[in-house]
Order: sequence, then C-alpha cells, then structure tokens
Amino acid sequence: MDKKVVAVLFGGASSEHEISKRSAATIITALDEEKYFTLPIYITEDGRWFLYDGGKDNIKNLQWEKFATPVVLSPDTSHHGILRLVGEKYKVMHVDVVFPVLHGKHGEDGTIQGLCELSGIPYVGSKVAASALCMDKDHTKMVVDTLKINQADYLVFGKKDLEMRMDDVTKDIRYKIGYPCFIKPAHTGSSVGISKAVNKKTLIAALNEAIKYDDKIIAEKMLTGRELEVAVLGNDAPEVSGVGEIVYEAEFYDYNAKYESSTSRTIVPADLPDDVSEKIRGKAVDIYLAAECKGLARCDFFWDEAANKVIFNEINTMPGFTSISMYPMLWQQKGVGISALVDKLIELAME
Repeated sequence: MDKKVVAVLFGGASSEHEISKRSAATIITALDEEKYFTLPIYITEDGRWFLYDGGKDNIKNLQWEKFATPVVLSPDTSHHGILRLVGEKYKVMHVDVVFPVLHGKHGEDGTIQGLCELSGIPYVGSKVAASALCMDKDHTKMVVDTLKINQADYLVFGKKDLEMRMDDVTKDIRYKIGYPCFIKPAHTGSSVGISKAVNKKTLIAALNEAIKYDDKIIAEKMLTGRELEVAVLGNDAPEVSGVGEIVYEAEFYDYNAKYESSTSRTIVPADLPDDVSEKIRGKAVDIYLAAECKGLARCDFFWDEAANKVIFNEINTMPGFTSISMYPMLWQQKGVGISALVDKLIELAME
C-alpha cells in the first residue's frame, strides 16, 4: 500500500498558537507510520513556515524550531505540494492531504483553506465559507437564528463604535443586555480576550481588552446552566457523539480554566436525561449542516436545568486535540480511538 503524504500545519499567527502546537503533537503521534508519511510544518507567530525534520519524541516535547528548514505551500496546482528550500533552490515535495491543525486567526477562519483550494490539495475540515462563517460569532448567530435555536441575547459593535461613542455603547449594553454580561472578540477561540462585566467600570475594561484581539466585539447576556459539548464528524451525512460536560471552579471557562487549571475537568458522557441529550445532539447536527461544515466540528451548549432549555453557545470547526480536549474524548467514549479518528478525518478530506 502506498503511503499518503500528510502535511500537518501547526502554530500560526494566532493567540491560540501554543494550543495548536499541543494539538499537532497529538495528531502527528497518532498518524500510523504504515499508512502515512508525515510532513510536520510549523508556522511561526510572525508567519514563517518551516518543515520539521526531527523525531516524534521531540514532537511530543514541542522542540520544533531546532530541526527545521524553510518551506512554503505552493498555490500552483502543478506542484500539488510544498516547496522546500535546499541551498539556494526550492525542491518540490508532493502532498496528498493537508491537515491544518490551526486554531483561530489565519487557520480556522478560511484563510488557510483558501490557500489549500488554490493548491488543489485536499484538506481536513470545513471549506472556506463555512470556516469563515463559524469563526465569526456574529455571523454564526445569524445562521442559528434562522434555525429557531435558543441563544443568548447579544449586541455587536465595531472598533469605531468604541473609539467614537464609548458612552453610547455602554448604555446600549446596560439597557439592552444588562449585567452581568460577557464581552467577546468576534473571531477568537479558547476564550481568548473574553471578560465578564458586572458594572460600567468592568464593562469598559472588558471592551478595551476585547478590542486588542479583534475589530468586532460581541456583548452577550450571561447564561447560567451546565456547559455541554458534542462532537460532529462527517461531510454530508455527519455522525454525532454523545454529550460531554465541562466542570470548573473559575468564574467562567476562560483560557486558564481550559488549559492550566488542575480543578477543571470533563465528564464523558454527561449525566443527562435522554431527551436532553438527544435534543443537544440533534441541534448540533442541524447547525453543522446549516453552516455547511465538513469533516469535523464541536458544538457547545448550555442547559438551563430549571427551565429545561437548551441554549447554543458556539461552534468550532477545528477543535483542540490536546490531551484534555473534549472532541477526541467524546469519540473515544464511542469506541473511536485517536488513530482511527485521524484516519477518518483524512478519509473525509479525500472524499
């Protein structure tokens, strides 16, 4: 059997750079050497591309830069691969499929997907439009509204709004959303740049923090309830996992609670009534198909137990694959291990 050449892209010019490195370590280690020849390509935070030539032990230790040579992914379809700098010349290296293990800006937002489309190389995950849509919390909410699925009340503001009329912005949020509320950059994941506001002072601080990461800001009414996540896998006829639950002691599930806190944990499967679990799973598939996602996504919800109401939170088209990430855990619980999951994702990309 001929091995498929898989280019795994990781790192990137994103606030989720470090999480991408951890996810890539998991995926590269899971790729079966009998089936695949792996090209690990590290993208620095300032946008330089390097082909990593070291062993898998160093991949696990994240020692990327010590064993690297410059490369670029060629948009020329006749190359169908990467150009590797050897001396003063570039050598063409064929690629069968790209696995863009990139979270957030320039990775999950349609940009890298567009480059793959130009190159003519199949790639894991959603296409350009779906990636861009799901990365934009505002546009995602518009799609979810058409499905009549519950979500938090929200307002959207641009950078100019904050610069020119901050007082009007704070009044709009106070009277139309109310406190407490969350302020979020529209295009980041892993809770980067998200803050809770409980009064005007903390609201202004939250707005100023969020605008560091994005030109568009979401103000969202605070939701209460259990935080639940579900994994979707497939193209036009997707499968859906069971439901997992996030439990944490922090005020909300921020970056530190997700990746650094020893008190945060995941419960797979979540202890839920069957009808609630099925409702969440069904809504996840509805959103996935409406957004025209491909390959994979993780859908996040709240369940307000007192009101018995399921409320959509967000969708991620390239969820984390770290040792504590929910997406691979949910499939593991269904009997699909990480190597089989990676195989399936590559198969879906080729499809």
